[in-house]
Amino acid sequence: EEIQWARLKKLWNFLWKNNGYYRKKFLDAGLNENSLRYPTDISKLPILTKEEVRENTDALISNGFDKKKLLHFKTGGSTGKALDIFITEECSELRNACACRHDHWSGWELGEPVGAVWGNPPSLDSWKKKVRWWLLEPVIYLDTMNVNEEAVLRFAKEWKRAKPTLLFGHSHSIYLLSQYVQELGITEIRPKGIIGTSMMLLENERETIESVFGVKVFNRYGCEEVSLIASECEKHEGMHLNIEHLFIEFINDDGSPAGPGEQSKIVVTDLMNKAMPFVRYQVEDYGIPTDRICSCGRGLPLMDEVVGRTADFLVRHDGTKIAGVSLIENTLTKIEGIKQMQIIQDNINDIHLNIVAGPDFCEDTKKSLISYFKALFGAGVSIEVELTRKIEQDPSGKYRFSICKVKT
Repeated sequence: EEIQWARLKKLWNFLWKNNGYYRKKFLDAGLNENSLRYPTDISKLPILTKEEVRENTDALISNGFDKKKLLHFKTGGSTGKALDIFITEECSELRNACACRHDHWSGWELGEPVGAVWGNPPSLDSWKKKVRWWLLEPVIYLDTMNVNEEAVLRFAKEWKRAKPTLLFGHSHSIYLLSQYVQELGITEIRPKGIIGTSMMLLENERETIESVFGVKVFNRYGCEEVSLIASECEKHEGMHLNIEHLFIEFINDDGSPAGPGEQSKIVVTDLMNKAMPFVRYQVEDYGIPTDRICSCGRGLPLMDEVVGRTADFLVRHDGTKIAGVSLIENTLTKIEGIKQMQIIQDNINDIHLNIVAGPDFCEDTKKSLISYFKALFGAGVSIEVELTRKIEQDPSGKYRFSICKVKT
């Protein structure tokens, strides 16, 4: 906390002198250079939204930084509109070092090969690139855009050759891999640790993965804009917050601080990226903070879980928001015959359910689903059930099981 506070004050002073966009933003909010006296004063600062970043990318670059010399990357754009992000080489190295620390908690050691289940893997189109990649960062890939029997068998063959110790990737894609491994009787893929990111695992998915591979899954949470936010350790008592690099807040819809156990918005200030600062950035995710202390003794504070993205919450007529992941879990555990499901709320009166049927699927399954959703959203809401062979990923390779198109 002392490191975090010192870095926050340093960032605050830097912004007043070197970033005209934030200086104006703070002045418009009635703040001055002495407004940040205690950590709790951060709540005085205005929220930064994705739309604001998208519309003011160039203005957000601080004085003294040449955009052409910064590292440039884009978010996956799960909302349909990608963001441009700029960071320094030093910031990138610090982010990578932090990720390595958290990877180490899974049992992986620095330099050991990794098996990555990831979308759009890098193109190694020359021997030079292949040699450099293998020497500096030995990684084998299963492309989440093409998870099928042939690809999984090829991944298993590569695993046998490279002998990775860590299985890392999109949580649901790791679950799909575990299903193929089980069905095909693959024995080569035996990691020391598994880290799932991009989305929280459903309980049945976690159980399947851990049963197939014989090791615990570590949940990981982060975003492209600020990198790693929280990660489980070997005790699995919650996710440790990365407070040396970030100032992380959990706030209610009215802007007040949320208490332990309260489902709330996640707001993050990046303490390391001065080139393109993200100050009180609303990542559009909901999480649950906790005041528990992990028995591992590391001292980093915990959060319980990520509940979902803003766009993953369905809306009832009275304005109440319901986490899509909760609806998925409830239906999968209570209604027979569903292997996978995706919920799409096109408008306040129409909900579309894409269903991958299990062996027990029947007409009663469909009736139970319609009855369940009508009881929650109202008898007048139209519930359409459509059978599909698989749930398609978005362009980044992630799976979205709940999509809300209602403007709130």
